[in-house]
Amino acid sequence: MSKLAIRPYRHGLQELGGGLYAWLQPDGGWGWSNAGLVVDGEESLLVDTLFDLELTASMLHAMKNAEPLAASRIGTLVNTHSNGDHCNGNELVVGAEIISSEATAEEMRYETPAIMVEYLKAAAELGEMGEYFMHCFGDFNFEGITQSFPTVTYRQQLQRRVGDKSIELIEVGPAHTAGDTLVYVPQDRTVFTGDILFIEGHPLMWEGPIGNWIAACDRMLSMEIDTVVPGHGPITDKNGVRAVRDYLRYINDEARKRFDAGMSFEQAAVDISLTDYESWGDAERIVANVSTLYKEFAGDDSPTDVAAVFALMAGLYRDRRK
Repeated sequence: MSKLAIRPYRHGLQELGGGLYAWLQPDGGWGWSNAGLVVDGEESLLVDTLFDLELTASMLHAMKNAEPLAASRIGTLVNTHSNGDHCNGNELVVGAEIISSEATAEEMRYETPAIMVEYLKAAAELGEMGEYFMHCFGDFNFEGITQSFPTVTYRQQLQRRVGDKSIELIEVGPAHTAGDTLVYVPQDRTVFTGDILFIEGHPLMWEGPIGNWIAACDRMLSMEIDTVVPGHGPITDKNGVRAVRDYLRYINDEARKRFDAGMSFEQAAVDISLTDYESWGDAERIVANVSTLYKEFAGDDSPTDVAAVFALMAGLYRDRRK
């Protein structure tokens, strides 16, 4: 077990103590996200749903078995960000208040399951990129999903209660996406991070600026926490937070050197050494990260050409497998 993990990394529901649970999906790669449940008395709060309805239903069933009263009718659902692997199952949490940051709620309207359906249908015609897209997302079923959007939004910070527990929602985006949220349970010294943390996998930065992401890590390091549930990967502690922060600092510094030297982002992405992170999964994400950094360095706020970035990641994935 990696030194970044503080508990065995296995599929399913893990009790954290104090009425807190984590739902884990190894290997934590593309789409295999985590979620969380906070219970006190008859009340409950769910942190994120999963990529498709079947996966979400299985998770909710396990939670009801563990907490028959509180999880039979979840009162509050928090979406930490807009990516479908953290919100596509919202419709199954019937009657819940759904909370996200304002930026996440807006972004969710453009990240629809229907887009994923169309991409998967077209994958066979997309050559190498289509094969890579199937590698990333072919295990999930995006048919029949009806998006359920947040009913409550906030900016910067929001407090909720679950029974006698105080829950702090802290907006730290834009970073991974436009409006990332941390869910902090001070009483239990636990934070659910969404995709601000990928543990034992390369982070994926679509939005930035990277300074916000590093600041989010520093903010967690200043909290009184023992248990950290990442968006992907095994449960960790502050060592995992430091590892992600150090990775972000490293790629920022290395990309900046190459930007200043006149390298293209494509050249920089393959030139940056990832030797210190060779055990982490999805190393091809360096392409997306350096692409986002180069746009930041250049002051370019135009939309990212996601299809082009995926094509480049597909090529790097192929090359690293040789």
